[in-house]
Amino acid sequence: MDAVQIDNPKFRELERIIGKYRTIDGPLIEVLHKAQGIFGYIPPEVERFVAKELKIPLSTVHGVVTFYNFFRTQPQGKHVINVCLGTACHVKGASRVVEILREELGIGIGETTKDGRFTLTAVRCVGACGLAPVMMIDDEVYGRLDREKIKKVLAEYRE
Repeated sequence: MDAVQIDNPKFRELERIIGKYRTIDGPLIEVLHKAQGIFGYIPPEVERFVAKELKIPLSTVHGVVTFYNFFRTQPQGKHVINVCLGTACHVKGASRVVEILREELGIGIGETTKDGRFTLTAVRCVGACGLAPVMMIDDEVYGRLDREKIKKVLAEYRE
């Protein structure tokens, strides 16, 4: 560990966790899940640390992080907005929902607002086809969206 990592309690916690998993065959995915839980995402310095501690190539760690969609390489906002792009939502105007959110938040799909409040993502289906078009903010579903409803919902999360 370098000096910055030694002084960082998150890296010390990750080092402790890696110590537990070191004796298990194929611990990488589990270690990365734990790392993401600690840091909120997996930045390059965490990838390097995991590779060094598990004695595996950095390219292997990076390959796993970028292959699986549940690993994040960028910090996420306090609230994650998932816009459904499934068939029903697509037909009912999901692309317009994305455009309105871009205008309102100043970000595109996969980006986080400068204030760290919102991250905008797209998903294939949330199982609420009868409410299309739909978005989820965290675990809350919002349907039959139009500009006014989107603005109203965002205002609630901005308070």
